[in-house]
Amino acid sequence: MNFTFLLQTSLFKGCTLSDLQAMLACLSATEKTYIKGETILKSGYSTEVMGIMEDGSAILETIDFWGHKNILNSIESGMVFAETYACLAEEKLMVNVIANSNCTVLFLNLSKLSRLCSNNCSFHNRLISNLLEITARKNLYLTRKIFHTNGKTIREKLLSYFSFQAQKEGCVKFEIPFDRQQLADYLGVDRSAMSAQLSLMQKEGLISFKKNQFIILVKE
Repeated sequence: MNFTFLLQTSLFKGCTLSDLQAMLACLSATEKTYIKGETILKSGYSTEVMGIMEDGSAILETIDFWGHKNILNSIESGMVFAETYACLAEEKLMVNVIANSNCTVLFLNLSKLSRLCSNNCSFHNRLISNLLEITARKNLYLTRKIFHTNGKTIREKLLSYFSFQAQKEGCVKFEIPFDRQQLADYLGVDRSAMSAQLSLMQKEGLISFKKNQFIILVKE
């Protein structure tokens, strides 16, 4: 395990190396590797563990009865996932977590956080506080997604998403974590129609792009 990397993540913010090592032992930390396209966690099953993406990336997706896919989020290095389900172990997952590249995940069993630990670990309060902040940020992320998908047209949805990405990066040039199909699934639109709209927006001088790298063109 890369302790230096883990200490830089939001989950272990403010922890010392000795705290981290004690946490990993207390929460029965285990590492697993996955290849691109492999299912990390499956909808319809419960889990007592949450994951931290140590290396690589994954996609959080839902698929309805008719096979329609909706991408909720991308999980990048350092991000956590399934913490809500790990805290509510009786709840079955409503999402799939799919490896978007070859990746390594660190799993932590959160069951000890919901009851008094026999080891009387002093770091539990810090971990709970960090988890609360992570949950709040995820709620904010989902609110932003509502804004992006609330547009009446595909162009409005794309402009909302691109505008936020530029603001987040502080630059008109940015890279998104999705390929074309994933972006269409995230925005809830047809891929072909979205691709046609992207080409039209580029022709009109609104944006420029190559693969998942975009530039918002600002007219003088």
